[in-house]
Amino acid sequence: QVQLIESGGGLVQAGGSLRLSCAASGRTFSNYAMGWFRQAPGKEREFVAYVARSGGSTYYADSVKGRFTISRANAKSTLYLQMNSLKPEDTAVYYCAADIIPYMSARLVDNWGQGTQVTVSS
Repeated sequence: QVQLIESGGGLVQAGGSLRLSCAASGRTFSNYAMGWFRQAPGKEREFVAYVARSGGSTYYADSVKGRFTISRANAKSTLYLQMNSLKPEDTAVYYCAADIIPYMSARLVDNWGQGTQVTVSS
């Protein structure tokens, strides 16, 4: 497995922006399709965004489409999630994941980071 460490979470007001990062190590980062998931209190972990190994294809959950942008820098072994126009319902722990497919169920993912908390105040 590839080791994943997320950063960049925090507290932001509604309408604000945050950029999450996920630093990968241990394996060749460019060999893995990557994604972001999130888990709000009392809810199941859900798919947020996917990026292909080359960065050429991306997919988003309907709830974040047009507001979030996933990207990757293979030379830096880093995954990003730019989050704009944040809403209180975006409040969750955000996790990066390796070796996924678009819209994959979180139950099938076995390579996770530790998560970073994002809190959006109204």
